[in-house]
Amino acid sequence: MLTVFTRWYQERFSDPQAVTLMAILIGLALLLYFAGGLLAPLLVALVLAFLLEWPVAQMLKLGINRTMGASLVLVLFLGVVMLLTFGLIPSVWRQGVSLMADLPNMIDKGLQTLQALINQYPQFINPEQLNVMVAELKKMLDTQHVLDIAKQIIGYSASLLVLMVYAILVPLLVFFFLKDKDQLIRGSKRFFPANRQLARQVWFEMNQQIFNYIRGKVIEIVIVGVASYIFFAFMGLRYSALLGVLTGLSVLIPYVGATLVTLPITLVAFFQWGFTSEFGYLMLGYGIIQALDGNLLVPILFSDAVDLHPVIIIAAVLVFGGLWGVWGVFFAIPLASLVKAVINAWPKTEIEPITSAPPQA
Repeated sequence: MLTVFTRWYQERFSDPQAVTLMAILIGLALLLYFAGGLLAPLLVALVLAFLLEWPVAQMLKLGINRTMGASLVLVLFLGVVMLLTFGLIPSVWRQGVSLMADLPNMIDKGLQTLQALINQYPQFINPEQLNVMVAELKKMLDTQHVLDIAKQIIGYSASLLVLMVYAILVPLLVFFFLKDKDQLIRGSKRFFPANRQLARQVWFEMNQQIFNYIRGKVIEIVIVGVASYIFFAFMGLRYSALLGVLTGLSVLIPYVGATLVTLPITLVAFFQWGFTSEFGYLMLGYGIIQALDGNLLVPILFSDAVDLHPVIIIAAVLVFGGLWGVWGVFFAIPLASLVKAVINAWPKTEIEPITSAPPQA
């Protein structure tokens, strides 16, 4: 057994390039795991600068210097953020507060409908077990409990200090990342080992894939969110802005997100219309939006960025989401693609098989 392990180790780790790549990956992973919270503004700025580098590069082709290009791109980006902040977010916030207040009534109506079905078909579910479940659910979802949860969420998300740090530091960091890109890259090389050709190969392979994925994901969020909002508003569904935003953001979590966001949409539609034709039309239209997203939009946007089995994608969401929270979920597919690229590029040294010496005559 020891011989097999030794042979495997020599095949995979005898190349100095492989050792360097492994050291870089482990070092970055440990840094993110232990200091990710402290470095959050820096990481957010890096991601935004990575996304905004493309329009800056296009301005450079037009003869605009990098400083001016970075300034123009950042001003345009901040303008879009301000429009969203003062246009969309207040409406979504009000609808979210209203939904939290209506949630107990929705739960009660759903339980009444379920109770009626049980009374009509008692052979499928034990009424006593249902009564116990209903009592526990009502206890968990009473108005005061829901309001307490809402207050905790509001208190966490509205931290003035965190908001000020992000509002001031992140734009400044993005500007300097864009303006001084070449100097920062040259300066960072001193912190990496000299034997990094394999790491550079993996990075060049992943760079365009990561950009295509993030750009495609942003486009997908906008298209799915806007289409869902327009459809919900056309149908007259309550909380249409909130549910449209949730539907758009659900694409961040492949497969799982669409399943999770279906529950509040179904609950709101049922509470508003009951089992009527409007409810059926809304669920049909929502299903069509999800089908078009999965079968038309995703292949167009991610044909060059994602080549992973669905099981690998779900596993990546669970693993990286558990390690790094929301950011881990968002970057689960790029990180899984990185692992795949490392495995494909990993050098393998051929070791002569060990043969026993021939017996002495």
